[in-house]
Amino acid sequence: MTTRILLGMHSTDNEYDNIPYDKVECREHLHTSEEMARKGIVLLKNNGILPLDKSRLKTIGVIGPNADSRTALIGNYHGTATEYITLLRGILNEAGEETRALYSVGCHIVKDRCEHLAWRQDRLSEARIVAKQSDVVIMNLGLNEFLEGEEGDTGNEYGSGDKQDLQLPLVQRELLEEVVGAGKPVILCVSSGSALDLSFAQEHCAAVLQLWYPGARGGKSAADILFGRCSPSGKLPVTFYKDLDELPPYEDYSMKNRTYRYMKTQALYPFGYGLTYGKVEVLGITPEKQDAEARLKVKIKNTGKVKTDEVLQIYIRNLDSAYADENYHLCGFKRICTEPGQEAELDFCVEEREFTVVDDEGRRFRDGKRFRFYAGFHQPDKRSCELSGSGVMQVELEW
Repeated sequence: MTTRILLGMHSTDNEYDNIPYDKVECREHLHTSEEMARKGIVLLKNNGILPLDKSRLKTIGVIGPNADSRTALIGNYHGTATEYITLLRGILNEAGEETRALYSVGCHIVKDRCEHLAWRQDRLSEARIVAKQSDVVIMNLGLNEFLEGEEGDTGNEYGSGDKQDLQLPLVQRELLEEVVGAGKPVILCVSSGSALDLSFAQEHCAAVLQLWYPGARGGKSAADILFGRCSPSGKLPVTFYKDLDELPPYEDYSMKNRTYRYMKTQALYPFGYGLTYGKVEVLGITPEKQDAEARLKVKIKNTGKVKTDEVLQIYIRNLDSAYADENYHLCGFKRICTEPGQEAELDFCVEEREFTVVDDEGRRFRDGKRFRFYAGFHQPDKRSCELSGSGVMQVELEW
């Protein structure tokens, strides 16, 4: 391997240096980008409004400071794309000529006015009118790289790298309440790289989707899900807490009530949670000991009416050790795609490390003989079961 100097920084050759430039933004890579965005989007709530049926919609309202924002697509680390498809553009392309779309930015992403010489919340009345004229409203709120990022990021004048709380900026909360007050069904799409307090949206919106920062063509991927070209299948990789009151002080290094492994209270949206348009069920789980490891065979069936991806998750709980997690921990997962009525059997190898614990001195070792496994499409907590309307199967294994 050779070392070279690039713009004053040390760099090493790697496999990506050998990719010819004509592969950049080729059709195959663009399709992969869209697919990754679709797989990452998480459906947090759906009262049945999704997927949208264009034949029943004459006017769609699109509102929010992130709805037509390139910045809301790309996050903190990015290059420059040839084409950007924002959520607004994705909806316009999908709606076609038969369904009209009305747009309002609604508010600045964080400042109290969009125009420098205007009055406070100068676009609020416009958003209200758009909402009242629409059959359904799709809002795109959240953050961007200027509101959340690393400490010392000179572009982050709002939070200097750290969020002050879990709330949307005040102007966005006011906008959301105003639009919801118009009385039309609201679908909230959230752009952010981290968890937010979406309690108001969970209570008042018809549907909630976590888009993250979906990339330059993310608006198309979001529209594919909104209009049912595919079923959402993303799962939360973090816990969405209800508020900061649930968490211990930042200076407290204990894990008490932190993450799904040690939480005693209920999350707003738990780690591993995410809805689909279909329904896949676990029919059975069979464990088998293999030396220091375990093999699990999990039988599943698509009992819904649509083809869908799902993510089967396996959690393990040590029933004996005093050093075990407060709850359980994820020890395996697989993404599967099934047709309506299709059955499948999946094999999981639970490696020896998953049966170990760590004591107060930092030593890792195997402790305990009884272990419980959970198999489902979310973790086995009460909140996930309530939100999804489905449970998990469990089985115990003893050495």
